[in-house]
Amino acid sequence: MTEDLLTRIEGATGFLTLNRPRAIHALNPGMDHAMTEALSAWQDDPAVQVVIIEHLEDTRGFCAGGDVAFLRNSALNDDGVSGRQFFYEEYQLNHFMFAYPKPIVAFVDGIVMGGGVGISQPAKFRIATENTRFAMPETGIGLFPDVGGGWFLSRLNGRLGQYLALTGARLDGAESLWAGLATHYLEAASLPEAKRRIVAGEAIEVVLGDLAAVPPPPKIAAHADSIATHFASNRYEDILASLAADEGEWAQATLKTLRTKSPQACKVALRQLAESARLTSFADNMALEFRIAARVLTRPDFAEGVRAVIVDKTNDARWDPPTPEGVSDELLDTIFAPLPPDQEWKPLG
Repeated sequence: MTEDLLTRIEGATGFLTLNRPRAIHALNPGMDHAMTEALSAWQDDPAVQVVIIEHLEDTRGFCAGGDVAFLRNSALNDDGVSGRQFFYEEYQLNHFMFAYPKPIVAFVDGIVMGGGVGISQPAKFRIATENTRFAMPETGIGLFPDVGGGWFLSRLNGRLGQYLALTGARLDGAESLWAGLATHYLEAASLPEAKRRIVAGEAIEVVLGDLAAVPPPPKIAAHADSIATHFASNRYEDILASLAADEGEWAQATLKTLRTKSPQACKVALRQLAESARLTSFADNMALEFRIAARVLTRPDFAEGVRAVIVDKTNDARWDPPTPEGVSDELLDTIFAPLPPDQEWKPLG
């Protein structure tokens, strides 16, 4: 077990509490292992009927993602071996939660990015608040929206998933509810009461319905038509050309944002979502994402992107290839190709 994740049982409710506040609860291998162990123990325990996943109170967010410093170190120093193991086990946790036989309630109050999305989107109940900030910003560090992102984002309406995957745009709680990424919207001040009532044995739907707040209008809705139009293609060059031809402020700001992202990562993300949308099994989706992660981890853009955005904070990444045109279909084929049979991802059990 690890102090970075606290587990307890109250009433018939099992609690998973993220406890790494200095890193905004970014996931490390120990946290993934501890969650898997607790969920495994509770799966067939009749004393546990509900699981709540939350973060330590009075901190900035639910979960800022995975431990990218650990992953970069792996890419640079052990040829990605420990990083691939991290992805393998993290994806097993994501799938385990997705298929879990008991209801999981994720209280997503504050920042939820990357790996935080991976442990909250599989939950049956996903509660956003006025503090929620949802994003999948991986293309900015040469990665891609993994941890099930291909499955969840590709199933949003109006090409919103493609927009979020490429730009890394943040959604607030009201926007998350509007998009379908959250199932309920509560004021942050009411979360302790919601948890207390769930622990007391009240029906989750009743509790969340009673305490539901009316969210403000979702700001992103004003751009829904533009998103559907400009992000309609699965070809990255088409998206850039569509935005470039629109002189409007939103289109030009979006284009400027995309110019800062890894061209390789953006092309990978578009193909990922296109392929994920055709899959009928979340397990198949995770196997696909592991293939991609196993290759992208040790390609130049990941270590360089983490350096520029997180380590040096200079935002001056030198992408390789530097242009969308330089990211060939042949390169993408190698990234998406099946792994040797003994290296393919498999679910727990």
